[in-house]
Amino acid sequence: MSPNARSAWFRTLGQLLLVLALGLAAGLLLGQPWPALTAAALGVVAWHYWRLRGVLLRLTARQRLAPPSGEGVWNELDRLLYRSQAEMRTRKRRLLAMLRAYRAAAAALPDAIVVVDRDTQRVLWFNEAATPLLGLHYPRHQGAALVAALRPLPLAQWLAAGRNAEPLTDVASPVDPGMRLNLRLIPYSEELWLLVARDVTRTMRLEHMRRDFVANVSHELRTPLTVIHGYLEMLDPDDKPDWAPMLAEMQRQSQRMNQLVEDLLTLSRLEAQDHLPEEHVAMGPMLATLRREAEALSQGRHRISAVDEVGLDLLGSNKELHSAFSNLVSNAIRYTPAGGEIVIRFAREPEGCASLSVRDTGYGIPAAHLPRITERFYRVSNSRSRESGGTGLGLAIVKHVLGLHHARLEIASEVGKGSVFACRFGPERLLPRDSRHADASAA
Repeated sequence: MSPNARSAWFRTLGQLLLVLALGLAAGLLLGQPWPALTAAALGVVAWHYWRLRGVLLRLTARQRLAPPSGEGVWNELDRLLYRSQAEMRTRKRRLLAMLRAYRAAAAALPDAIVVVDRDTQRVLWFNEAATPLLGLHYPRHQGAALVAALRPLPLAQWLAAGRNAEPLTDVASPVDPGMRLNLRLIPYSEELWLLVARDVTRTMRLEHMRRDFVANVSHELRTPLTVIHGYLEMLDPDDKPDWAPMLAEMQRQSQRMNQLVEDLLTLSRLEAQDHLPEEHVAMGPMLATLRREAEALSQGRHRISAVDEVGLDLLGSNKELHSAFSNLVSNAIRYTPAGGEIVIRFAREPEGCASLSVRDTGYGIPAAHLPRITERFYRVSNSRSRESGGTGLGLAIVKHVLGLHHARLEIASEVGKGSVFACRFGPERLLPRDSRHADASAA
């Protein structure tokens, strides 16, 4: 302890002894020493209490703007309290600076950001980009219901899906119907959602131009290809035996080109549609047809089976679903060596869903290729795809067909052991089995 602090302690002790001596003298004169001593001690305690209370009140009222100077017990206490409050003020300034920086960053984003209460689905906060993109304004829309604020966007069912909500792509902006938006719902805490809206008008315009170009080119190619293929069929290899290999190759390539054009037109038609006809798709006959097609394509080189474990039908487009399922089956036949097995299964899934899967024991797909396997013209092996006669558009068609049915494609594969392609449908797509087709799944 420093000399000044020691002297402060001695001063305090001296004050206490002096008060006790005066109290004892007064008590002897009055003949009652104990009440006098008690009163003196209480006086010393009260004096020190009021001095400490004054220090605390001064610090609480922020009257201490500079650190205390001097020595002594009370000055040491003042320093500790001042340091604690100074640290609190520093932390508060840092927190406010961080909040301002985050708010400035959110305001600078070109995407609309809306913070939504998960329980009430009301708007808590939004950045500046939400005004031109979504039409939100302060203070009118702060605290408003999100569905009402963004009408006529179809958000009620989308918000009801919550964490499982798929992004809304290519929707019209409430501000300008010509502006196209992509909406994504991100649950980032137990109480809050983050709605992110991005302007994709230019991207969608370029995409439409590309689709129109592909569709027009494919349509224009159809006529000359038909003519070429027709003349090739008129040529008899027996008339020119030396030309037989060349004629066979020309016919094979013309057929492949014709199939490529047909797939491009199919894909362009699917991309231009927002919805498909809602029909009762009987899954019994569908499975039987897929098995017959697989056996015809395999020509006895594979073991093929179709299993129905659901006993239900689907709601959707019979033509498009058959096209998607047939693409998966033909791919399994093409990429499975002779002697392999193909299993077509319609099975139940958790949460009331169902899936039609095609499992093969083929070459398998490396994990690095799985994220891009549904892109058009993407090939895991160019040489193997061309040898098998594939166009590189089958899985892209499957993905678009399932998207129009609000279903999804799941792929699992292991090199050397085979692959499983599963089309997963939600409970809203399942229908009771039509009694007229109850036994149609038997092969």
